[in-house]
Amino acid sequence: MRRWTIGRAAAAGLVASGLVLGLGACSGGGGPEGGGENETCTNEVKKPDATQVSVWAWYPSFESVVDHFNETHDDVQVCWTNAGQGADEYTKFSTAIEAGTGAPDVIMLESEVLPTYTILDSLVDLSEYGAADLKDEFTEGAWSDVTNGDAVYAVPVDGGPMGMLYRADIFEQYGVTPPTTWEEFAAAGQALRDAGYEGYITNYPTNGNALNYALFAQNGWEPFAYDAANPTEIGISVDTPEAQEVLTYWKDLIDAGLVSTDDAFTADYNTSLVDGTYAVYLAAAWGPGYLQGLSDADDGAEWRAAPLPQWDPANPVQVNWGGSTFAVTSQASDKEAAAEVAMGLFGDEEAWKLGIEEAALFPQWNPILESDYFTQLEYDFFGGQKINEDVFLDAAAGYQGFAFSPFQTYAYDQQTQALFAMVENDSDAATALGAIQDALVQYAQEQGFTVTE
Repeated sequence: MRRWTIGRAAAAGLVASGLVLGLGACSGGGGPEGGGENETCTNEVKKPDATQVSVWAWYPSFESVVDHFNETHDDVQVCWTNAGQGADEYTKFSTAIEAGTGAPDVIMLESEVLPTYTILDSLVDLSEYGAADLKDEFTEGAWSDVTNGDAVYAVPVDGGPMGMLYRADIFEQYGVTPPTTWEEFAAAGQALRDAGYEGYITNYPTNGNALNYALFAQNGWEPFAYDAANPTEIGISVDTPEAQEVLTYWKDLIDAGLVSTDDAFTADYNTSLVDGTYAVYLAAAWGPGYLQGLSDADDGAEWRAAPLPQWDPANPVQVNWGGSTFAVTSQASDKEAAAEVAMGLFGDEEAWKLGIEEAALFPQWNPILESDYFTQLEYDFFGGQKINEDVFLDAAAGYQGFAFSPFQTYAYDQQTQALFAMVENDSDAATALGAIQDALVQYAQEQGFTVTE
């Protein structure tokens, strides 16, 4: 079995430095029969005599999915805890890794952070428990994101194939046609402004992290090369012509006053999403649920969904922003039972209907993706539009996967700093990307990697 590993000392440094994940110290958790201790289940365990598997996850309305699993399984039961969302959970997990105890049996991880934990040998290769047989049940890109060679380090759950959500009422009011290419997008921004629209065609957040990665990747950007066959070597090619073209495009729109640079996911940003400040929300497939949760049903806004604009419409490229998985931790005491949970929590249509209807998840599981229920689902918020059929199903099918680094949060942090400096200091794309490149090369070398460019 091959694993993403570097030297023991370097791996220890990745956790101890806190820079890989941007994490601080915090007490860990875990559940009954699992690697952790003293965990209290959020849910009610239906069959207390069965093997219990502890799970950390932050999905909205997840308790109903857990209840469904427990009601339909006799041999194993889930003890679920919300250990915090994203970095909050990762803080606790990294602390548990360093301590050698306190991790749950199964953990929800975003696909982009999987290399961070596999390199520390903290996740179980699920191919040993039959996970490889599930390959055809998932989209190609989602499966690529959780595998390395023959190893399967997590089971895909939801994803974020990208599209464009736009205010149809604003475009109609100002007589502008919604764009299908990035050239048209820039022209539409100027046309809206010339017609009297006082807002911005969209927002380009310098703290956009995975969003900005996706926008670069659509133009062929491949910043990292990492192969388990050469575990101490990493290729870093951030500052490329493809990335410079994309970032220069957005900097020009910013300089023209057509695009704002508000930090994403702040209170002000959320207000701007729904009050007409932005005519377009470049969104992942989970974006419609996020947007709807912020909106007032009586505000008169008319939202529609369309495919993400393309650089070359004759050769469309689909990209992904976000996506989560279930992984089994190396601290799980009953790894076979934990694997059953990781593979089965969203293993039937009933569970997925709960995830779709109660949590606005976009599935990566083909049986539900291809069902009439999902393809023909009409969304009242989008005027009855079948946004899955019109936009996101093609985006999901076209996504091929993306290689992240084993120190992804550090990479995001350097990107945010460089893009913010570019905007504040009015520097250019090449300067920003060069700064990211230099910082990541230096960091990787300090962590024991041989770096190629």
